[in-house]
This record gives sequence, structure tokens and C-alpha cells, in this order.
Amino acid sequence: GAGGKGTWGKLIDTDADACLDRNDPNYDSGEEPYELVEAPVSTPLEVYKKSVVPIIEEYFSNSDVKLAASDLKELGYDDFHRYFVKKLVSMAMDRHDKEKEMASVLLSSLYGNVISSSQIRLGFVLLLEAVDDLAVDIPAVVDVLALFIARAVVDDILPPAFLSKAKVSLSESSKGLQVVQIAEKSYLSAPHHAELIERRWGGSTHITVEEVKKRIADLLKEYIKNGDTAEACRCIRELAVPFFHHEVVKRALTLGMESPAAEALIVKLLKEASEECLISSSQMMKGFARVAESLDDLILDIPSAKSEFQLLVSKAISEGWLDSVYVRSGANGSVEDDEHEKLARYKREAVSIIHEYFLSDDTAEVIRSLKELGYPEYNPIFIKKLITIALDRKNREKEMVSVLLSSLSMELFSTEDIAKGFIMLLESAEDTALDILDASDELGLFLARAVIDDVLVPLSLEEISSKLPPNCSGVETLNMARSLASARHAGERLLRCWGGGTGWAVEDAKDKITKLLEEYESGGDVGEACNCIRELGMSFFNHEVVKKALVMAMEKKNERTLTLLQECFGEGIITINQMTKGFSRVRDGLDDLALDIPDAKEKFLSYVEHAKKSGWLLPSFGVASAA
Repeated sequence: GAGGKGTWGKLIDTDADACLDRNDPNYDSGEEPYELVEAPVSTPLEVYKKSVVPIIEEYFSNSDVKLAASDLKELGYDDFHRYFVKKLVSMAMDRHDKEKEMASVLLSSLYGNVISSSQIRLGFVLLLEAVDDLAVDIPAVVDVLALFIARAVVDDILPPAFLSKAKVSLSESSKGLQVVQIAEKSYLSAPHHAELIERRWGGSTHITVEEVKKRIADLLKEYIKNGDTAEACRCIRELAVPFFHHEVVKRALTLGMESPAAEALIVKLLKEASEECLISSSQMMKGFARVAESLDDLILDIPSAKSEFQLLVSKAISEGWLDSVYVRSGANGSVEDDEHEKLARYKREAVSIIHEYFLSDDTAEVIRSLKELGYPEYNPIFIKKLITIALDRKNREKEMVSVLLSSLSMELFSTEDIAKGFIMLLESAEDTALDILDASDELGLFLARAVIDDVLVPLSLEEISSKLPPNCSGVETLNMARSLASARHAGERLLRCWGGGTGWAVEDAKDKITKLLEEYESGGDVGEACNCIRELGMSFFNHEVVKKALVMAMEKKNERTLTLLQECFGEGIITINQMTKGFSRVRDGLDDLALDIPDAKEKFLSYVEHAKKSGWLLPSFGVASAA
């Protein structure tokens, strides 16, 4: 029988207690039981953060800016480049001066071409927010980061205004605030600070973008004088910035258009640089594309710029030093593919501007960035992006968006732009609701608030309605907005819907208005009162000034405040729409006012007549409620 003493047992016998011995000479790892291990799924951001570390390490070992730029482009995720900035500076701060200098040079080289200005700014914002954590491993982080920021300002990759904005957003106890103060007072305020900062880490690898641009301009001017193509090519090669050769192309083409006499020399130089493979095909196309994008500005100085440029394009393609792909890809802005790319680029930049606005609360910076970005034809798309992002955020951001819309409507966007943006939002309301359950209600509030803030006039809602498809779910949202905007005391309720005003509570704003009116009524200067109203920065809430001025005139039996309203209207501080809204609010509350001011209705009628005669109230204003 099987299994007896001294036997091996049956062939199918197994020992439940047996285990593999890794020290056994006959051990086979393939006999180990399989064990499934759950692997975490990496998000795109996690993948990006892991991928940039070897790019930075390799750059520190080989100093190859071109390779680092190429690797970063291949990585994609342009909206994540702020984390590259943070990681690059963080790693450099824990190394020698050589790496710190290399990091500054790399940031200057990548600025604008690979990493947008907004991503650079956001990267330094992340660094300021992380200073307290970085200080654990890098004791001198405060001073070193201050120097990095000062260097970025000197290299023109950070605007000087960055410092003042950062101070507002950082808490007084944070080390980040110390960084900003040191950068501002110790480095940027010192005599000859630019030269000192540039040489602080040795400057052996240092060549800023501005220096490269200056050298390019100088070598081209010299070339125009002497016509020595070989010497010009040698100078371009010695610059050792192949990733920036598109600047050579751009400046050369501009020179050729400015001076017809120099055009032949410019064509000869670019052709030879292409044939010698000094300027690559992609850099040549990028240079032409940059000129194409700036043609609208160039024609101010060179009226024939567009026709001259088209001739240069034709000549370059026919002679073989500009790839014909340039035309097929629509580099001159006339082909649909390029339009798609331009729109995609605009959307990316718009999202960065919006995210930065939510961090800084700086409406002036948004307006400046949009002007710099250009493409006013895409203004409605910016409106759609702005509100869509806010719909999924907290009340603070929603209030900030309403305030920004008010500023944009006064300084940059037309009523038509804003109306088109809302039409796009309403047309896609059904899809938005799949991700944001209360999107319809919130969008209705945005629309009603836009009417209250004078961003849209009530008639705009009718125009928007006429342009929506018949079965569009946005129609219901629009009807809700109409009801909200036309309800009794709609102004006060809608101004409170997300916190009110420019960050103040509505009651605080009312208190300030009351105090400035009381000061004026007691003998204050009309010019000073006008300045105070202007400095409130709440033009969309000026109907409250009108209301309180009228009530005060009734109570005090002194019509001095009417003179103030006349002056405010004359200077354009209070619009006729806000004036009408203020009078309407007083008219609607006359029954309550009459309890304390018996002749309130009579006084109000006289004020209406005075305002109509003076031209700051429409003749059609109705007083039926007051009669």
C-alpha cells in the first residue's frame, strides 16, 4: 500500500503544511503562489510630476536647454507647467550655485516659447505657498527663493507687480511673505540691482532672453550694413540658442518689410541659413507664424506689411527654404486647422487667466492679460469658460465672476460679446447639468445678476431668448432669470446672492454710502463726494447712492444732495440706468416712507420733474406708483 513507512506515498499526495524554501538549491520562484496586488491608478498630474524630475536631473547634468525644452514639449500638459517651475526651483535651491544659475537660465529660455507667462507666475505662487514646508529640508530657503524671484523680475519673466499681489494673498505669519519682502527690499531696491542679481550665482551660463534679442538685433543691423552672409551665419551659430532661432526669422522678416532695400539681403540670409541647416524648418515656420500673428500691429508702422509678407511667403516656398506645410497648416490664419489651433491655444490661456484671477482677485490683471492675449472675436468664449468654471466652485468665486463681468463690460467687452457668451452657456445648459446638478439655477442667478449690475440690459434677455432653439432647456433658465431680475427688491437680493459687492458685505457698502452723503450734506465738497463714490468701485451699486440721496433730501428738507446727483451724472459716475433704478426703488417704497415723511410723495414728484428737466432721468420714467 501507498504511504507506508519508508515510502514516498501516493503520486497524488500533497502536504498541506509544506512550504517553499528559498534556500533550497532546487528552489524555483515559478512555484510561488500568485498574489494579485492592486495597483493605484495614476492621475495625469501625478504622471506629469514624476516625468519632470528626470528632465530636470538630465538638464543639470548636461546643461542642454534645447533638449530640456524638447522633452517638456513632448510631455504635453501645458496647464501643468507651473509644477515644473516649482520642481525646478525646489531642486535647484538644494544644490550648488551652478544649478541655481542653470535653473534661472532655463526658465528665461522656456518663457513664452514653452511655458506661458501665467504658468510661470503660478509656479512661483506655488513656491511661496510651500516655503514653510521647504524650510524643513532647505534652511536658507527664504533668502534663496527671494533671490530666485528677484532674478525672475530682472529677467522679465515675472512682472514687478507680482510682488505686491503676492503680499496681499499671503498671511502675515507665513515665510512666503518674508520671501517677498526680502526680494523687494534687499535685492530689487539695491543700486545696480540688476547686474548684482544676474551675477550672484556666477552667471557663467547666463544669457537672458532680452540679451539674445539684443544680440540678434545687432547682428542683423550689422549684416544689413556689410552684406556678409557667412559672418551673419557664424554669429547666429555662436548664439547657441537653436530653440530661439524663430526670433532671428521674425526680426529679419520685419527688417525686410521695413526697408525694401534690405529685403534682398534678408532673403539671401534666411535662404543660406536654411540650406546650411543652421535654422531648422520648424523654427523657420514658427518665425513666419509669429510675423503673421503680429501683422495687425505691423501695418500701423508699415502700411503695406500684409502684401509684403505674402510676397515673402511665396518667395520662400518657391525657393525651398520655407516648407509648403506652412500654407497647408494655415500659418497665415486663413485655414481652418490653424483656426482650431488658435482657438485651442486661446482656451488654454483663458483657463490660466481665470484660475489666476481666483487666486489674486485682480480684475485689472485679467483685463491686461486679455488685451495682451488678443483675439477679441473670442470674447464670448471667455465668458462661457469663466462662468462654467465658476459654476463648479464656491460662492466666493461666483461673486468674483459677477464683479469681473461688471469690470469687463465697462472696459473691454461689448454687450453683444457678453450676450453671445450667455447664449453659448444656455445652449449647452443640458450638458452642463450632467456634471453640475444645480447649473440651471446658478446660471439663472448669473443672468439676473448681470441685469442688476448693468452688464446686460433687460432687453438683452429678449434678444437672447430669440436666438435660442425652440426646445432648448436654457429657455427655462432664461425665464427664471427674468423673474428674478423683475421681482420686488431684486437688486438687494441679487447683490447678496453670493456675498455681495467687491468683497464687502452689502451692509458695509450701504454704510459707506450713508457716511459720504452725510458728510457732503453737512457742508462737504461736491468734488470730494464724487471722488468717494468713484473710489467705492461699485458702479453697479450706484442706484443705492441715488436712493439714499433722494431719501436724505426728503428727510433733511435740503435738496443739496440733488446737486450731487446732478454732478455725478455730468461726470459719468452714475449712469442714467443706475439713476432710473434708484428713482424706481424710492418710488416702490413711497408708502413706507410716507409713514415718517408725510409729504414724501409730493417731494418725490418734484424731484422726478427736476431730474427730467436736467436730463439725468428719462422723460418716459413713470410715476404712477407715486401718484
